[in-house]
Amino acid sequence: MKELIYARLFLPAAERHAQRAAIHDGTYSATFGEHATRALQLTDALGSGLGLSREDRFAVVALNGHRYLELYHAAFLGGAVINPVNYRLADRETAHVLKHSGARVVFVDAAFAERVQAIVDSGETSVERVVSLDDDYEDLLASGNDVVPAEPDEESLPMLMYTGGTTGMPKGVASTQRAQMLNLYHLAMVQGLAFNEEAVYLHHMPMFHSMGANAALSAAAFGTEATVIPAFEPGAFMTAVAKHGVTETVLVPTMIAMILRHPDYAPDRLSSLKRIGYGGMAMPHALLAKLQESSPDIQLLQGYGMTEACPTLTFLTAEDHLRGEDKRHSVGRPLPGVDVAIFDGDGNRLATGEVGEVCARGGNIMTGYWENPEATAKVFRDGWYRTGDLGKFDADGYLYLVDRVDDMIVTGGENVYSIEVENALTTYPGVVQVAVVGVPDEVWGQRVHGIVVLAPDAAGTTEEQLAEHARKSIAGYKVPKTWELRTEPLPVSGAGKPLKRELRS
Repeated sequence: MKELIYARLFLPAAERHAQRAAIHDGTYSATFGEHATRALQLTDALGSGLGLSREDRFAVVALNGHRYLELYHAAFLGGAVINPVNYRLADRETAHVLKHSGARVVFVDAAFAERVQAIVDSGETSVERVVSLDDDYEDLLASGNDVVPAEPDEESLPMLMYTGGTTGMPKGVASTQRAQMLNLYHLAMVQGLAFNEEAVYLHHMPMFHSMGANAALSAAAFGTEATVIPAFEPGAFMTAVAKHGVTETVLVPTMIAMILRHPDYAPDRLSSLKRIGYGGMAMPHALLAKLQESSPDIQLLQGYGMTEACPTLTFLTAEDHLRGEDKRHSVGRPLPGVDVAIFDGDGNRLATGEVGEVCARGGNIMTGYWENPEATAKVFRDGWYRTGDLGKFDADGYLYLVDRVDDMIVTGGENVYSIEVENALTTYPGVVQVAVVGVPDEVWGQRVHGIVVLAPDAAGTTEEQLAEHARKSIAGYKVPKTWELRTEPLPVSGAGKPLKRELRS
């Protein structure tokens, strides 16, 4: 019996909530019934209008919108395999993704049409047709029939999502219907009321990202009304929350910092929000405290994971956030059905409190990297997926992230975890962003280098002041020996993570 497929959630929800509002996107709105009709028409049109089989890939390079949601749902209903492309990639990276995925069709909006067309015209990809979401899409959709397709298999591939490319060229993460659905169910068991018939969700996370994809699937599956804005911008975010009475959304720490520092920010502009999920990177301690102080009635939820986990491994509930300062700085406990453990470099499982690589296994883990057996073999060991993150468990089973394996700095024979140094620096007044990296040093092997973005009113801050502040909470050898103080933002990935590879170079 097929059960772990998206149609088993999407179609019953659409029928049950047919007359309820489902999507608000600028001047466009649709009920659940209307949205389902369009998604089914598109599912049919992918084959009848574009000649795609269920195994064929189609790419999407676009800002958020209701048509992006329709493309997701058509793919998961069995129309073809969606390849959401990070529009922040350089042209050569985009060309790599389109070629490597074997995408035959690419959907684009006006913001990226010229760039994508030039890539396709170069002949470096297998793309046969470019479909404009602004000009061609509605005619294509109208050509499809509103029919329910045969159900895909649990092991079929509905999506091929490429990692953000923070280390080298992006890799395609191949995951099945079963893996994606298991993670929806895993999250539903711990999120409580995050996605339900009473909630209103705001889609602002880029839909090319795993967090945006998860929300795109969850809202429609669980009868949650949704509002869409093209991309995150703090002013537009606050306006959408107030206009539509948004109750739920997901933010990464960088976005939270931008909202709290926005000149038009006031807590009452977010008064309808009941829950904020956050993740994507470690939450600076000072930022978490500021958010809780500013909006104490908003419940906070944290998920930790990655694209390869579809995307969540552990979860910190709203109740966990009230269990003391220590627990708030963890990333929670493993989701039901997900096994997470700490291993050393030789593959030995470590005890509670010991630092090592975070590894996971479960039905939600990817099958592997698309057409890349070497990369797949590198991240799997004895059935465990190696996340590349360093962490430890406490006695209560809460996971604490220490650093990325590649970001740990060894200076003078001592291990320095960049996250610890970053947390020490973010508490200094006027610090907006921090990234700590290791750079080569003839004496120390590596030296700790701090890159700090200062607010305009803190432009007079000196390296000595920052160093003195850091020494109050961390050992002297962990304090940066060299600095870069700047006012322009750090380069970030689609998830809002500082691109440390670029910063090191």
